[in-house]
Amino acid sequence: MTVPFRVIWWLAMVGILLPLLWLGLSAFGLNVFTNGLGANPIEAINRFLGDWALRSLLIALAMTPIRIISQKAWPIRLRRMMGLSAFFYAMAHLSSYVVLDQFFDWAAIWQDIVKRNFITVGMAVIIILTTLAVTSPASVAKRMGSKNWKRLHKLVYPAGALALLHFFWMVKADIREPIIYSAVFVVLLSIRLMDKYKKSRTLRSA
Repeated sequence: MTVPFRVIWWLAMVGILLPLLWLGLSAFGLNVFTNGLGANPIEAINRFLGDWALRSLLIALAMTPIRIISQKAWPIRLRRMMGLSAFFYAMAHLSSYVVLDQFFDWAAIWQDIVKRNFITVGMAVIIILTTLAVTSPASVAKRMGSKNWKRLHKLVYPAGALALLHFFWMVKADIREPIIYSAVFVVLLSIRLMDKYKKSRTLRSA
């Protein structure tokens, strides 16, 4: 039985929005699975949004490997949505830092960018994701040309690597989570590289 793409799309949309619902319920003490946001709610919100930015980015990167393995077209049709969800959570993560943590203190924010390596790298990820989000519409891709557009959007892989570096440098001590996410990133990238290698061999043989 083939699941209609409309159903898959709505399931993906619900999945994108569920973390926001979880965070909202936790903030108002209505989440039966948590005891609110803990002793430091600002840090909890910022960390939660950052975690979901990274998870969404990895899910977006997983769309092509899923297509390669499943030989189905629907993952590619979801790729843009998942990429934009990663951008949304990354911007929410940045906004919580600017508004809740720094209270729009631009001088302090600039000092953080200059002096704290993990924030410098995080800002680089924001710039890349913003560039990819702005150029994601089909109309922009058409104006850029397919080759240039695809070349630009390969920056999603450096963005993923930098996001993981940002995570490693931020947590400092307990690096178990960054290691798990890094392993997922390596597996996804390996599937892409193996598929590219197989295609190049097939072309040489032909």
